[in-house]
Amino acid sequence: MAAENEEKETACAGYKHGPPWVFKGSALYQLHLVKASTARAFVPRDLRLVEAFGYTLGGMFLARYHDSPAGEFDELVVIAGIVWNPPTSCAWAARVLVNSVEACRHGRKEVGLPSHVATFSSKNEAASLGDRPLARPNSFLNMLGIGSTAFEQGNGREIEVSESKGGSSTRHLCNISLPFTAGSHKDHHWAGPAIRMSLPSFSGRTVDHPDLLKYSCQVECRVRPVKPARIWSARTTEPRQEKSDGEVSSSGSSVAADLDARSHSISVLLSRPIFALEFSSLRMHVDAPRTVVPHRDDKKVGYSSST
Repeated sequence: MAAENEEKETACAGYKHGPPWVFKGSALYQLHLVKASTARAFVPRDLRLVEAFGYTLGGMFLARYHDSPAGEFDELVVIAGIVWNPPTSCAWAARVLVNSVEACRHGRKEVGLPSHVATFSSKNEAASLGDRPLARPNSFLNMLGIGSTAFEQGNGREIEVSESKGGSSTRHLCNISLPFTAGSHKDHHWAGPAIRMSLPSFSGRTVDHPDLLKYSCQVECRVRPVKPARIWSARTTEPRQEKSDGEVSSSGSSVAADLDARSHSISVLLSRPIFALEFSSLRMHVDAPRTVVPHRDDKKVGYSSST
């Protein structure tokens, strides 16, 4: 037991100075229309999904941190949808992939997230993002190889995300093709206006944190709209920018099997993209989560009747 505690303390040493935990880097924040039936597979039964015409707002948050409590690492947050618990609505993460054991452990133990260790690699160069030299922190697309040269050639950078199964074994999750920014070459390096905003999220209802939690990410960055990334998985034969989700059934407070959760996460990623933002010069403060009481309400949150 003492050895186990010592190992845990050593692994999480980078987080000992928080909260708030500070992350610096760049990110792509992409919003999707996700079928409510898909999102409900992840949402606890006593919480209400914000939906309209059978859809909710989900998507992904793909980030590269060059400075964080866990050092340099990459992160893909699959966002199932928006959940309502009065008086606020917050995003609900379906799955979190990181290529850092320390960040994964912290996400599970401290924040109540469904975190998993994964690898992020460039299919074209077969090189891990973590092994590549850091580019200027104010350009996420340049960092991934989509700089001015890629813009002139019309090529994007394809990122392959695979979950670790233990040891050197991995399981492919998805491929993400990050496109160049639409527009002329002259304004390609425009980073957009500087903004501050808050990204609140619910978490918990996991083995490590059975209670409902809420935490907030305070973001400072420069932001600009970009073309949505194309996402596809091994079960598709062609890269696609749009795909209707398959119907899935709700399983209450958690997805029964991890394979089902992984499959449903892919359905979220393959849902219809509607908007994408590049966050550059990103500085994100993450507050410690706090326990919240679920609001009991039988009324459905939305703007139309569910069919």
